[in-house]
Amino acid sequence: MQELVSKRAVLDEVRTSVAEALEVDLSTVTADSSLTGDLGAESLDFLDINYRLEQAFGIRMARYSILDHAEEQFGEGIVLDENSRLTAQGVNLLNARYGENAAHLKPGMSMDALPPLITVQAMADAVLDILATYPPTCRSCTKSDWRADGTQISCGSCGEFPVFDNGDDLTVQWLKRAQEEGNIL
Repeated sequence: MQELVSKRAVLDEVRTSVAEALEVDLSTVTADSSLTGDLGAESLDFLDINYRLEQAFGIRMARYSILDHAEEQFGEGIVLDENSRLTAQGVNLLNARYGENAAHLKPGMSMDALPPLITVQAMADAVLDILATYPPTCRSCTKSDWRADGTQISCGSCGEFPVFDNGDDLTVQWLKRAQEEGNIL
């Protein structure tokens, strides 16, 4: 767990990015706000929000959903049936990933039930997961003098920015761990 950029700073930046992208008042954007259900985000808005977060933190957010990655890794039809409805394994997967936020999901539900799972806090958690992957030492000067200036992490010795794992790689890693530990699929 990295502590260079605080959880509060990440959440504040995510809230700001969401408010600006959706052109809503910042006071209406809370950690528990569903981007689609509460704030009216549409699919293209997610691209704008991701871009803003990537620029603010110097990271690369996931481009594909956890269900897309699960289907690619474990086979088509595992988490979504031929009609793009959740299977029992898909519900198990989402419960493992999103906890009580996914408690309302049932096998046979349409994919339309999934976007409300994406909350401001879920986006902040994704950013925090990526930020936690900065390397132990700087690739340029090999020192371990990482510092944060606002939301950007850089080497205090040479100014180089770290290379983080991207959101898609972290999702794939999580799926592998979850399968090994709990055989969820």
